[in-house]
Amino acid sequence: MVDLIRGLRAEVVARNLERARAAIADAGRDPAEVEILAAVKYLPGEELDALADGGVTVVGENRAQDLAAKAAAAPGRFTWDFIGHLQSRKLKDLLPLVRYVHSVASDSALEQLSRHGTSETEVLIEVNVAGEAGKSGIAPAELPGFLDRCPVTVVGLMTMPPFTADPEESRPHFAQLRRLAERHGLPQLSMGTSQDYVVAAHEGATIVRLGTSLYRDSP
Repeated sequence: MVDLIRGLRAEVVARNLERARAAIADAGRDPAEVEILAAVKYLPGEELDALADGGVTVVGENRAQDLAAKAAAAPGRFTWDFIGHLQSRKLKDLLPLVRYVHSVASDSALEQLSRHGTSETEVLIEVNVAGEAGKSGIAPAELPGFLDRCPVTVVGLMTMPPFTADPEESRPHFAQLRRLAERHGLPQLSMGTSQDYVVAAHEGATIVRLGTSLYRDSP
């Protein structure tokens, strides 16, 4: 069981944000074109003020119930995205709270979007580029048909490559997602976490999802 992160300090967050932006710049990207989303799955609601005071403006939560509670605990301080495994029955409650749902990947989700989505609803489709068994996401070959069936605006793609200790091993998967997005004219690419966000940025990420690298106090 992972412990919740407590005692967050705004100055630590601000320093780590600057480090992340510098790393993105070193990868050859304009930091203004790569949005840093803070993943708050393990951050209690009472820590959110420190996150905002440190300069974070966009956050992502993995669990629908926790997203609703945390958004209520910090009204107006963040733009919220849903980044976790999507249970389609939760979509009705999620949509009014979030900018993007990053993880649309099933026909049941499409059905719920047709019922509860509006002209303003924007989503990303999760693609299992590595073809990992048991992992969420559609196969790359399924993307054209999935796009045709999606009843709301698809703004981009998201992926979670296989875990690896070497960020370079994620590069082919990020590159494949970028090519898919380019082929279909989709501007947003949500890919890369604390472990491999620099590689993701180099391969075209427009949103990187950072957790521990924003929160830990390092020299």
